Amino acid sequence: MNKKVAFYTLGCKLNFSETSTIARSFEAEGFDRVNFGEAADIYVINTCSVTENADKRFKTIVKQAQKSNPEAFIAAIGCYAQLKPEELADIHGVDLVLGATEKFKLTDYLNDLAKNERGEIHSCEIGDADFYVGSYAIGDRTRAFLKVQDGCDYKCTYCTIPLARGISRSDALENVLKNASEIASKGIKEIVLTGVNIGDYGKGEFGNKKHEHTFFDLVHALDEVEGIHRLRISSIEPNLLKNETIDFVAHSRSFVPHFHIPLQSGSDDLLKLMRRRYLTNLYRERVSRIKEVLPHACIGVDVIVGFPGETEKHFLETYHFLNELDIAYLHVFTYSERANTPAAGMQGAVPKELRSKRSKMLRGLSVKKRRAFYESQLGTMRTVLFEGENKAGYIHGFTENYVKVKAPWNPSWVNTLREVKLTVIDEDGLVRFDFVPITVGV
Repeated sequence: MNKKVAFYTLGCKLNFSETSTIARSFEAEGFDRVNFGEAADIYVINTCSVTENADKRFKTIVKQAQKSNPEAFIAAIGCYAQLKPEELADIHGVDLVLGATEKFKLTDYLNDLAKNERGEIHSCEIGDADFYVGSYAIGDRTRAFLKVQDGCDYKCTYCTIPLARGISRSDALENVLKNASEIASKGIKEIVLTGVNIGDYGKGEFGNKKHEHTFFDLVHALDEVEGIHRLRISSIEPNLLKNETIDFVAHSRSFVPHFHIPLQSGSDDLLKLMRRRYLTNLYRERVSRIKEVLPHACIGVDVIVGFPGETEKHFLETYHFLNELDIAYLHVFTYSERANTPAAGMQGAVPKELRSKRSKMLRGLSVKKRRAFYESQLGTMRTVLFEGENKAGYIHGFTENYVKVKAPWNPSWVNTLREVKLTVIDEDGLVRFDFVPITVGV
């Protein structure tokens, strides 16, 4: 009987794409993949260390694995495993900890699945993480996350990602296109481009520090791949989102009018302390340009509250800046101190209860912004890609410009693109339509 393996992924879409690739390597070795809540011989936990909560969740997930099978072999990989391998190895039940380069060779470390008294560590110096491993994840048969870039050369003062993932490096353009074609051949309708800093695409391609290709070259080439109905840019730094890319998306065959652009603060003082590579004027220009050429575009924003030195004045600058921008939603992160980052030693720590209060205010603003964006879309014709889960008798999907739509469950709609007229926002804050849609693609 084949050994069984289960995976749990914390953190970003990039982690999900890498978990999926590692899972395929297990399947190639004859393992059967099962859900994490089931009994398995091996449990693999892909960790995140962007926030304090992600660190704390790890222990809970280990206990969950032990409950399913007390004798199972438990391996920890990912960012937290690279940053704090000793800490993870000391957690009861953990048998193996692999760092940034070793995680893709996980099956090589599994000759003996006997439990260890303490976790065995194989972790490189982060400077050795200078090669690229391509990956993609297929989640629900409708959407795939395609990794195109890894690592980061930016030195934002709050961020541990360069310490966990190493320098910026990119997949070869030829390989990205091959993976995209592979995904399309499986009948998947949408590809989401992922990476740590995807706007930096091209750096580190073929091991060269100079750019062989640019992000614009990547976008242009992907738009030519046959069989892809939708391409979505997951997140891109405002200083790397050039007008040529925005203008191309406006007229492209496959790229959808949806941009997620990290801001982090609406105060120029704090942006400088964070060592971000832009100020609010440039960010405002990017939003204006998108809305000029793509009036119905959805724009999402990352923002951090409670950064050291954030006064009430700084916070209100952020709040008012965001309130005035023509954006659709916020991802709000409450600042948490991370070891070995410059911000952790900065003066002016914001009390945690104040961080929580400010976070709540921005989350409220996000609800208001999303509602206003959805209202602006009522009466328009949009194309919805329906997903595969039956949620309390409803099927959900997203329009090209990221409006979440619901309709009574219909299994024949799963993984189909259908043109609909957006008519009403219901009590859940989702958009509904009141006629049978026309099939666009199957």
